[in-house]
Amino acid sequence: MKRTIIGSVLMITGVIISLSLIITATLYIPKITQWRGSKLWFAIFGAKDLGDTVQSLSVGIPFIIGLALFLIGLSILAIEYFSVKK
Repeated sequence: MKRTIIGSVLMITGVIISLSLIITATLYIPKITQWRGSKLWFAIFGAKDLGDTVQSLSVGIPFIIGLALFLIGLSILAIEYFSVKK
């Protein structure tokens, strides 16, 4: 039961972090004038080689932390769900 709660909390925390950054980047997209690739991923991760005029949020590390929390929580829940009770 404890592992289920821990996995759920980690997974929900990761989802909240990642989705809040995606929503923030989506709202910031109209302000970007110079980018490379997808505007959404550029708004989140940015680019170092475009100079000082880069209009990016540069929140890649918190986004990856949110994804990692989600995956850790999901794996804890999967292990708990498929474990054989003795």
